[in-house]
Amino acid sequence: MQNEYDVAIIGGGMVGSALACALGGSRLRVAVVEKFPADASWSAESVDLRVSAITRASQHIFEALGAWQGMAERRISPYTDMEVWDAMGGASIHFDAAEVGQPYLGHIIENRVIQLALWERLESIDNVTRIFPAGLESFEVDGEGVDLLLDNGERLRSKLIVGADGANSKVLEIAGSSVGGWMYDQHALVATVRTEHSHLNTAWQRFLPEGPLAFLPISDGRASIVWSCRPERAEALAELDEASFCKALGEDIDHRLGQITAVEGRGVYPLRLRHVDHYVHPRVALVGDAAHSIHPLAGQGVNIGLLDAASLAEVVLQGVEQRRDIGEVALLRRYERWRKGQNLLMMGSMDAFKRSFGSQQAPIRLARNLGLAIADRITPLKSAIMRRAMGLGGDLPKLAQPPRY
Repeated sequence: MQNEYDVAIIGGGMVGSALACALGGSRLRVAVVEKFPADASWSAESVDLRVSAITRASQHIFEALGAWQGMAERRISPYTDMEVWDAMGGASIHFDAAEVGQPYLGHIIENRVIQLALWERLESIDNVTRIFPAGLESFEVDGEGVDLLLDNGERLRSKLIVGADGANSKVLEIAGSSVGGWMYDQHALVATVRTEHSHLNTAWQRFLPEGPLAFLPISDGRASIVWSCRPERAEALAELDEASFCKALGEDIDHRLGQITAVEGRGVYPLRLRHVDHYVHPRVALVGDAAHSIHPLAGQGVNIGLLDAASLAEVVLQGVEQRRDIGEVALLRRYERWRKGQNLLMMGSMDAFKRSFGSQQAPIRLARNLGLAIADRITPLKSAIMRRAMGLGGDLPKLAQPPRY
């Protein structure tokens, strides 16, 4: 039948599209259902409010999927260094890609650029069908497959349904996984700014009592900021006139880049930590923000989502080779075991960082400043931190591993 598939992916954003690309070229019939397909109707001079710090592992995934070139043709912004310091004590640590034999630590890429490059790649893959604009209305699982009803009235039949539809996942809601976590007493204010001095292809991050402030370098000299602070302050900052906003921002970044000379666009987003108890059910799998949300202080959210996608694709394709039913929960649990522990480790680490640097208690303040100073001086420790943050360590799926020439 025309509407029968092996895998139905709900959500064609960065993670869902990456998963579909990873299943491209196989004998599986794949459908991607997306409400808001990517478009290219933006000005070349504008910068998307939402950007991602893409690790080397994520770059390897994009290269393997044939999508990296599409991003590079638009705008990617490599950064070679990272400077991190504590406003309450002044200790700092400097990361340099050359110290681990890499040309850069990662890339800052606009989310719309990532999604468009992946969406265009899908257009050329024969075994993938894009269904848009459409969303999931409901689904029912039986012993042989999944019956899906879309909000445009279309019905699909699939062996496996994958929720890649974000934090408010309809797939998660229907599947019934319990969700744990909490709201942070922080909102993230994002904007694009111009600065008096060059960012030097460096990511700058200052830990303030209210939360971290990050300046992420854009290749044309601008910077994308992620300013985490109390909700009421974030809302107030969003309403300031440009001069007052630039003044407040310059003070909070300690004028490391001189004066803030202009701001373009502002958005405010609530922050939370959340994690579902089960990534998989019979004929159902969750990836990316549908399964977990993380504090943005280290920029790992989309990267762990992409690792989810690459890992699930690897497990599903192994199942095909073994002539397994790709919707059986015993197979899908390989994916859950693979990713759940690593995601919890990353989420726990970021939550601990957030809480440690948010504390103004003297013993904790002393300990974290001492820790930063020690880590900056012990080269093997700093190298291990860098490699892990770059996605060069851990149990990586094949797509995320460096290519072998």
